[in-house]
Amino acid sequence: QVQLVESGGGPGQAGGSLRLSCAVSGRTFSNYAMGWFRQAPGKEREFVSAISRSGGTTYYAESVRGRFTISRDNTKNTAYLQMNSLRPEDTAVYYCAAQERVNDHSFSIQWQAYDAWGQGTQVTVSS
Repeated sequence: QVQLVESGGGPGQAGGSLRLSCAVSGRTFSNYAMGWFRQAPGKEREFVSAISRSGGTTYYAESVRGRFTISRDNTKNTAYLQMNSLRPEDTAVYYCAAQERVNDHSFSIQWQAYDAWGQGTQVTVSS
């Protein structure tokens, strides 16, 4: 069973940066595409970004494109989300998720397609 643990959340300032990490264990990390999602109070969970198994393909929600960067290190079994130019509307609980894929180049942006989830890490951006 794959297990995911997020870290790196916390308070941030508008215009500032935070870096989230997602450590994965229990299965072969490189068999999984990785996704980041977020959920703000009173709102539905929304897609943020995803990365393919090898890291060669990435995709971003329009709201974070150009500000956030997803990456992964398959030697460290860890995925990352670098968040720059933070905005108060980025405030949410951020979750990483793993999706087992046969194909290296594709992934889903639908949260229902993901097989395993971390516990979430709170990001709070003040203006």
